[in-house]
Amino acid sequence: MNTADPLVMGIESSCDETGVGIVRGTELLTNTVSSSMAEHVRFGGVIPEIASRAHLEAFVPTVRTALADAGVRMAEIDAIAVTSGPGLAGALMVGVAAAKALAVATGKPLYAINHLVAHVGVGLLGDGGELPPHLGALLVSGGHTEILAVQDITSDVRLLGSTIDDAAGEAYDKVARLLGLSYPGGPAIDRAAAEGDPEAFSFPRGLTAGKYMGSAENPGPHRYDMSFSGLKTAVARVVETFHAARRPIPVADVAASFQESVVDVISRKTVLACTEHGITTLLMGGGVAANSRLREVVTQRCARHGITVVVPPLSLCTDNGAMVAALGSRLVAQGVAPTGIAFTADPGLPVTTVAMPAAV
Repeated sequence: MNTADPLVMGIESSCDETGVGIVRGTELLTNTVSSSMAEHVRFGGVIPEIASRAHLEAFVPTVRTALADAGVRMAEIDAIAVTSGPGLAGALMVGVAAAKALAVATGKPLYAINHLVAHVGVGLLGDGGELPPHLGALLVSGGHTEILAVQDITSDVRLLGSTIDDAAGEAYDKVARLLGLSYPGGPAIDRAAAEGDPEAFSFPRGLTAGKYMGSAENPGPHRYDMSFSGLKTAVARVVETFHAARRPIPVADVAASFQESVVDVISRKTVLACTEHGITTLLMGGGVAANSRLREVVTQRCARHGITVVVPPLSLCTDNGAMVAALGSRLVAQGVAPTGIAFTADPGLPVTTVAMPAAV
C-alpha cells in the first residue's frame, strides 16, 4: 500500500447525505454527494428510517460516480475510510455495512473514523496537508455544537465545550417551524433575519451567567458549554403571545433576535476557549458554518484576539465523503493500523476517539 501519497476512498452516511470522496494524499479528486434532504422537507426534519433507505439506494450509484469523476479504478484505491460515529444509528449501519462489504470484496484495508474529527480533517486538503499549530475547531451542525482543541489530528483531539441540550442547527430547525419558515431552518432563518432587527427581542444567552462561567483559575461547570433549549422556549412564548393577541408575528425581527442570541453565545464561548487554551487558528465546520452572521461575528471577535479563522468551501462544511477520505489519508500516511471489519457503528462515538482501533 502506498503510504506516502495514499489514494483513499471516504464513505459518509451519518445523517441524510450519502457521501463518497476520493483523495490522493492531500489532493481532492472528487466529492460526490447524494442527499435525501428533499424527502425530509415535508416532515420538517430528518426521518431516520427514510434516511437509511435512501443510503441503501444511493450507495452503489454514488460510488460508481465518484470513481468515474476521480478517473480511478477501485483496484487503484489504497484504503477505504468510513464514518463509524457519531450519527443516526440506522444511517451509520448502512454506510458501515457497505464499506465492510467493499473492503472484503476488494481486499482493501478499512478505517472506521470519527465523523466530527473528519470535519477537522477537511483542513488537510491542499496546502501540503499540514494543519497549523495551536489549532482549534468549531463544529456547528444539526446534531452537534462543539469546540475542540486539536493537538494531533490522528491521535490527540480534546473536547473543550459543547451544547448540553439542543445543537444550534436543531434549534434553528425548531424555531423555523414555530415561525412558519421552510426546512432546513438554518438558511431560512438566515434569510429572514437579514430583514429584521436583532435587538427587537431580548432573548436569553444560555450558560453565560457567572455561576456557570466561573473564572480561568476556577472554571465553572459550563465555562465553554452552550445551551439553546431555553432560547427555543423563549421564542415559542413570544410566538404564542402574538397568536393570543391575534396579531401577525414579526417573523424577520424574531428570526434576527433569535439568530443574534445563538451567534453571540457560540462566538463568546469559542473565543473564551481559544484564548484560554492557546488556540491561534480556528477551523469552522458543519452545516451551520454556512450561516453568514455566525461566520461574520466569529471572525470579527477572533480577529480582536489574534485568532485566524479558516472556513472551508461550503461544500466541504456539510457532511461529505471528502472529509472522511482526508482523515483516512492522514491515518494511512502516519502508519496507523487499519480497523478491519470487526467493529460496529457507534452513534455516540466520543470525539476523543479519532479512529476505532483494530480488534486484538
